[in-house]
Amino acid sequence: MSIEAIKDLLKKEEGYRRFPYQCTAGKWTIGYGRNIDPLGGTGISEYEADFLLGMDVRGRVASLEKLLDFWGALPEIAQTVLVCMAFQLGTGGLLQFRTFLEHLKAKEWAEAAESMLQSLWARQTPARAQRMSELIKTLA
Repeated sequence: MSIEAIKDLLKKEEGYRRFPYQCTAGKWTIGYGRNIDPLGGTGISEYEADFLLGMDVRGRVASLEKLLDFWGALPEIAQTVLVCMAFQLGTGGLLQFRTFLEHLKAKEWAEAAESMLQSLWARQTPARAQRMSELIKTLA
């Protein structure tokens, strides 16, 4: 039996679940029956985590390209910071940073960097916010 045939059979037997759920044995599971339970589950490999991260990054880039009319005019560093923020905060959360985004659109790098630090996000994750702000400052 081929790997593809086995996968096809398991897909039919397990069914796909996008979000974690508890299987009949009470173990946390996701996808096509992947046991991610902290007590004895297989979790995911670093390779799988890297693959998922790549998918998430591509998804955030695609969203930001559509939502920000100035995306293409931004330097790569600014785009990188936006994707990182959208990853942490969600795209909707990032879009709440209206002043920051207006400064980016106007290429007011120092003001954008400072406005990032005047947020609940910066109070909750100060070291990360500071690192992201420093990256924006390099554009000034």
